[in-house]
Amino acid sequence: MSADAAWPSSAPAAGALAEPSDGAGERRRLKRALRRAEMRKKASALALIAPLGLFLLVVFVIPIAALLQRAVANPEVVNALPHTVAALSAWDRKALPPETAYAALAADLAETHRNIAVGDLARRLNNEISGFRSLIIKTARAMPVDGASRQALLAIDARWGELRYWQAIAKNGSRITQSYLLASLDMKQDGMGRIRKAEPDAAIYLDIFGRTLWIGVLTTGIALLIAFPLAYWASTLPARRANLVMICVLIPFWTSVLVRIAAWIVLLQQSGLVNAALLGLGAVKTPPELLFNRTGVIISMVHILLPFMILPLYSVMKGIAPTYQRAAISLGSHPFAAFWRVYLPQTYAGIAAGALLVFITAIGYYITPALLGGPGDQLVSYYIAYFTNQIINWGMACALGALLLTATLMLYAVYQRITRTHPGTTVK
Repeated sequence: MSADAAWPSSAPAAGALAEPSDGAGERRRLKRALRRAEMRKKASALALIAPLGLFLLVVFVIPIAALLQRAVANPEVVNALPHTVAALSAWDRKALPPETAYAALAADLAETHRNIAVGDLARRLNNEISGFRSLIIKTARAMPVDGASRQALLAIDARWGELRYWQAIAKNGSRITQSYLLASLDMKQDGMGRIRKAEPDAAIYLDIFGRTLWIGVLTTGIALLIAFPLAYWASTLPARRANLVMICVLIPFWTSVLVRIAAWIVLLQQSGLVNAALLGLGAVKTPPELLFNRTGVIISMVHILLPFMILPLYSVMKGIAPTYQRAAISLGSHPFAAFWRVYLPQTYAGIAAGALLVFITAIGYYITPALLGGPGDQLVSYYIAYFTNQIINWGMACALGALLLTATLMLYAVYQRITRTHPGTTVK
């Protein structure tokens, strides 16, 4: 009986131990279900943004990566003259190379003449020395040669006896080069591979970058001076009238840039409406030159980019309560001091966003300076198009583009630094 009596008393204890075990298992199941639900939500969100991410990858990330790669890529000489590059690898570049280099060059040109690599080779070396293209093509057409390679090549063209042509080949004996980036900074590598300043007639790109940045700063400053009071006035209007003003601001977006530039050509020409108005008002005695110079470029760029300054300013100003200024004035502040110390700091976000947007867009402009400016008003983008479409020098075009991209990223980094230092300027 004592054993039978003891059995029921032990059963509740076993049940009490089993209950917490079931509760722990249920909690684990709930956690797993919660994790699966969160993963499904994340997967759904990723699926929604995947087309946008793929679009940015295809049209933004990959082209920029290709641009940066082409700025330092140098495969033409290595692909067309592999044996020559190997023969020149130990050459000191102080005297003409040995007979083995001449033999290697003859063998490479005989092989290269059978494919299209000779054209790429001639174009690349012609960027180093003017006239190298004709030398390569002339020599390749005369291949193969008999007898001693040195005498045979010198018989074809005496320039193979000049040291600088061999130095140009040896200097480009690597698939990676810094020549394009150095040229973009008005520097170069000499025949011995040393970095030096470019000749004065070739040192033009730093001036072009300076001109580009200055026109961008000038355009941004003028656009800010015009846009700030206009955005302020629009922000004080009733909603219906403010919407009408914003529609007028957005109307230029519905017109082609080329159409607007053509309109400015009509307006700014010698007998255009602007000069006619100035003469009619007696402001000038002779029509000023407003076209095909920097004045016309600045006027057109400010007109085109003005909405990009107005919209950020208006969006910020619309959220500033007018009671702040009234409260400052009621406390004894001068109206200008109330505006300067109370209202203006609250607009820093719009000023920063608008200035950044206008400046970055301005330094990349091509069509407007090309149509309205003179030779001394072209920006970096003009020379990128020149090397791409006319000279077919992709390396130089990509190097200029890479430096322009670097300048833009540096500007954005400065902007981010300012917004971190002054949190009130962060764009909402």
